[in-house]
Amino acid sequence: MNFRGCQFGGALLLAGLVHAQTPLVPAGGRVRIHATDMAVLEQQEVRKDLPCTVTPEKPELGFDLRFHAGYEVSIPLQELAGGENQLTVLFRVTPEGQKDQPAYFVQHFRVPAIDDGARGDATLSGIFDVGEGSYHIDWLMRDRAERVCSFYWDEEAALAPKDKQIALTIPVSAVQPTDPEQFRDEPPVERSAAGLKLKLLVNFAPQHWDAAAFRPIDTIALVSILRQISREPRFSNFSIVAFNMQEQRIVYRQKSEEKIDFPALGEAIHSIKLGTVDMRKLAQKHSETEFLSNLIQKEMKTDDHPDAVVFAGPKVMLDEAVPEETLKPLADVDYPVFYMNYALNPQSIPWRDSISRAIKVFKGTEYTISRPRDLWFAVSEMVSRIVKSKQHGQLMPPVSQGGGSK
Repeated sequence: MNFRGCQFGGALLLAGLVHAQTPLVPAGGRVRIHATDMAVLEQQEVRKDLPCTVTPEKPELGFDLRFHAGYEVSIPLQELAGGENQLTVLFRVTPEGQKDQPAYFVQHFRVPAIDDGARGDATLSGIFDVGEGSYHIDWLMRDRAERVCSFYWDEEAALAPKDKQIALTIPVSAVQPTDPEQFRDEPPVERSAAGLKLKLLVNFAPQHWDAAAFRPIDTIALVSILRQISREPRFSNFSIVAFNMQEQRIVYRQKSEEKIDFPALGEAIHSIKLGTVDMRKLAQKHSETEFLSNLIQKEMKTDDHPDAVVFAGPKVMLDEAVPEETLKPLADVDYPVFYMNYALNPQSIPWRDSISRAIKVFKGTEYTISRPRDLWFAVSEMVSRIVKSKQHGQLMPPVSQGGGSK
């Protein structure tokens, strides 16, 4: 179970709950649960000794190609008034046709002392991951006084007919805790002996240019792009340049290696301080354009001879475009160039951005990534084009903007 936060009167109650996941592991072949809790789960009767309202959340496919299901529960503050308390949430997720293989999750968290006159509601939420299939959820919450709130519901996780070819990263009928760590290391991949070498240039920046901090949604698609690419066995070496346009600096560089070092990348990304720019750069007119121009020139005329160069990131809208004359001397590269443009709301900025204009010089292919299905089809087509380009020894003609994501 993955709490996104517990709010009292609009204020955050506990920090760090997003990391608290406790699946109950069977001991001696069975999960040990208090008899009273098990009785509540088995009775299948909605109880509100502890008044609360539970709202199930329909399973949704994430950029990590896993279905995320869950719930939101609200409790009147007056029900929690008094000295310190502790709430325990326990729920059971049972895949259809597998009643003997349920998954149990538990969470304990402290409630601070609350004034008797407090108004409003306390709100908490939890999420868990499932594969395609149907599930029954038995849910309860109790306080130290053994008051119970219980609720029960059914969920179904299913890909749309047009998306059935998408290979999810979680098996059918599987129930797993949501992993809050985006930059966890990848398992080993058995790669081709004569694999392909990629260079990845990723702009780790928020969707909104003036944002003061990163949100998980700002990075999850970018990390998912890298993970999808890293899992391809036909790719044998990866070099990465992670940069941030707001700071106008390269935050991480990995030379050609057999795997992407996600933990090291994550540590570097956490060092980004949005809204902070060197004073000398502020004094320079069009310093952002100059930074992007120098970055592209340096990385495109590299000596490591990649089989493809892939740009990724949100749109970069600069006051002045990168001058084409600075890029044309490099336009005859013998490898394909791609741009994975991550735009949650592409209609808000429907025109080309600075990177899109720049890769036109290299006859690059651009994909717009707004939904998980866009990511799957874009990466799949990109891999195919890179392999064919290498096999044929020539560049494939580019597709139109957003190609492969429809």
